[in-house]
Amino acid sequence: MTKTELIKQLARDCGLTLKQSETVVNTFIRSITQALVDGGKVELRGFGSFRTKTRAARRGRNPKTGETVQVPEKVVPFFKPGKQFRALIDCDD
Repeated sequence: MTKTELIKQLARDCGLTLKQSETVVNTFIRSITQALVDGGKVELRGFGSFRTKTRAARRGRNPKTGETVQVPEKVVPFFKPGKQFRALIDCDD
């Protein structure tokens, strides 16, 4: 499902205009993003949680030249699905 499809589905299900639905979806995404940027965590019970993880610095390899390069530490977003959500889609741990 794309963002546009999500907006259309929300409009149909909630009786909103496409513009209103777009505002809701954009606000939701912006809120999650800002919470993570601020170092927080977003937990949606039954669905999952969004947080950040720090990936340690490591040695990598340039696939084009084969040269060893140092990959610096970085912070990446991470989603962990909740138990109910995993059960619905039948994922294994």
